[in-house]
Amino acid sequence: MRLYQGSSLEFIKDNQQNIIVEKLSKEFFKHYRQNPQPSEALSWKNSLKEVSNIFDRLKFYDHGILLEYQLPLTSKRLDCLICGKDNLDGENAVIIELKQWTETLDAEGDNEVSVHWGIEYRDLLHPSSQVGQYATYLSSVHTAFQSNINLSACAYLHNYIYNDKDALLKPKFDDVRKDFPVFFKNQESTLEQYLLDKLINGDGLPTLEKIVNGNYQPSKKLMIEVGNVLKSKSPYVLLDNQLIVFDKVKSLVENAANTNIKRAVIVKGGPGTGKSVIALHLLTYFLKQGKISHYATGSKAFTETFREMFGKKSHDVFKYFNNYQEAQKNTLDLLICDEAHRIRESSANRFQKKTTAKNVPQLYEILKVAKVSVFFIDDNQIVRPGEIGSIAYVKEYAKSKNVQVIEFELESQFRCNGSDGFINWLNNTLAIKNTANVIWNEGDETTFDFRIMKSPIDLENIINERIEEGNTGRIVAGFCWPWSEPDKQGNLISDVKIGDYQKPWNAKPINNIKLAPGIPKASLWATDPNGINQIGCVYTAQGFEFDYVGVIIGKDLVYNLENSTWSGNPNISHDHTVKRDKKLFLDYMKNTYKILLTRGMKGCYVFFEDKETELFFKSRMEKI
Repeated sequence: MRLYQGSSLEFIKDNQQNIIVEKLSKEFFKHYRQNPQPSEALSWKNSLKEVSNIFDRLKFYDHGILLEYQLPLTSKRLDCLICGKDNLDGENAVIIELKQWTETLDAEGDNEVSVHWGIEYRDLLHPSSQVGQYATYLSSVHTAFQSNINLSACAYLHNYIYNDKDALLKPKFDDVRKDFPVFFKNQESTLEQYLLDKLINGDGLPTLEKIVNGNYQPSKKLMIEVGNVLKSKSPYVLLDNQLIVFDKVKSLVENAANTNIKRAVIVKGGPGTGKSVIALHLLTYFLKQGKISHYATGSKAFTETFREMFGKKSHDVFKYFNNYQEAQKNTLDLLICDEAHRIRESSANRFQKKTTAKNVPQLYEILKVAKVSVFFIDDNQIVRPGEIGSIAYVKEYAKSKNVQVIEFELESQFRCNGSDGFINWLNNTLAIKNTANVIWNEGDETTFDFRIMKSPIDLENIINERIEEGNTGRIVAGFCWPWSEPDKQGNLISDVKIGDYQKPWNAKPINNIKLAPGIPKASLWATDPNGINQIGCVYTAQGFEFDYVGVIIGKDLVYNLENSTWSGNPNISHDHTVKRDKKLFLDYMKNTYKILLTRGMKGCYVFFEDKETELFFKSRMEKI
């Protein structure tokens, strides 16, 4: 998708006639079915005028231009891309990131500066880092740049006066600025020379056509490289049914080239049955084979953790369910959908109205993009409205689209110290499913360590003891307290208050939120060692596991001993989306606490706010 495509001469004339914003706005409305924000239209007017003047001075009249070009399988758009030939007639394309910034301050991150944004300062990517990411991504996934077209990138801050003491010029940015330079208001001549070196001979329209008509196809070299990184960091071995699932998917993908039949594999499994282990093995294997494979989830925390773990190049394979709106049919050999119960009704975002043709089912986009799709699902992990990826839904919808469905079920327990009994007991106790495990027998130290603590302070103390012994651990809670944004210094507010106990939630999952040193972003709370200093909720804990987990069960889910019934209390909840669904609120709470209670590999410690609920749990426990 692009909002503008044409020759550089046309682009210059559209700016001189002041119709460039009108053209962009018209295309924006066609695509998103609403007008652009006034701030975005103003930025087009100001920034594109500046770059148009530079092209005019350079007499760039037969070059190709793309404006607001959307990167494949992302929502990110390039400000400007210009194509042409150098003095040796080599084909070139240059991305120009345009900024209206006038000042920045230093930020602690390796790639960020602090920028005045509205009424506050936010940490944003250094323009060289931002445009460098765009160039690296596009060159690795677009066929036009895997041939003979050279891709370069720079940033132009047309309102920013150069100052050699500026935060943008800190030594930590030297390397990235060398590869992807940034030019200031009083450096127009330097920018012009940069562009001349790459585009002096013009004739850019044929190059533009190659880019526009090119395909999304990650390079096999990149796939193999990422696969090798994944393999080097994966200590897990597939056992029993896990290996059966792996072998079946392997044969389906390898045979997909010889058939036009789409296939969907549904793998049912509860917490700790090894769904993610199989998923990573599949991804690793097929990337090393050069197959175009993605690993998608609906969880920002899960996806960002994988990206952090496996490096920047892995961003091209770890995706979100809503990344496939613009994807062409059968682009991928394999799409692995982990936590598929979090698939939503639609991928429509805030720019898209639900009445538009773009509002197709998210599952349609997923099935369309891949020859083989694998869905790892646990129906009992659906925790909020809009998450509709149940086994029945995926199965029925896939069949309605003539997709062949194969089903598997995983039963072996690799979490909770291998205790199927603990999972079954939780299902029974929470009235999620009837099982034979009515009583939890507390055994010796070799069994799963489940304990009820007298206070949240005792809960925190025992988790810290386990961490000091060399284990991993986190404290999590139901969403029964408000969740504040950080103060002006980036410190978190201690929202979770129980008597004398006070603790902050993990940071909010807001882009560019300013955090004080030592506080991890929400997406990294589960893996950053400093995450132990905050309490996590189901949205940051789901999909992760720790050696030991401490769970605070609030009064949004309580048991009435007199009536022998569970009830949910929406009035206690601070999850505004979930509490509005009164009909399913109780089910969401049961699933939420089951998820939280099954994050531990070796043990789980619990504090109950409601003492009647605590007594009920104790009534279903006995010591051996």
